[in-house]
Amino acid sequence: MTMTAPDYEVRCRSSFEKQRFMDTIGARLVTVRPGEAVIELPFSSHLTQQHGFLHAGSIASIVDSACGYAALSLMPKGSAVLSVEFKINLMKPAAGSMFRATGKVLKSGKSLSVCTGIVESQEDNKWSVIAIMQATMIALTDQEKLND
Repeated sequence: MTMTAPDYEVRCRSSFEKQRFMDTIGARLVTVRPGEAVIELPFSSHLTQQHGFLHAGSIASIVDSACGYAALSLMPKGSAVLSVEFKINLMKPAAGSMFRATGKVLKSGKSLSVCTGIVESQEDNKWSVIAIMQATMIALTDQEKLND
């Protein structure tokens, strides 16, 4: 893995606070370690689909962000992160009172990082895996423009 910049946690948390969508759905960045990030989302009826389960879009969003911040934690100062692609397997309906997405870096490169993520749901004080993700993140530097 890449050498971790000493301010990785401050940079990740500052970036997360700018994500208005995460704020809108009620997600919070719980833990950031080099190559790993954990995001939690409490159940909200405003985020459900027609059967009363948490919508897959909410699940995908938190695990995508967890993978992104895991990758950003290993990027040099001045970097930003964007998702290039991801694949998610929804293995069980998203039922429960709390959802926890954990993103981990499998391979950190100069520009691309390959990550894996899991989403667990808490129901009746038991946690179970409900989704897994594989994602590729790209490091953007200060010189790069997002509009290119």
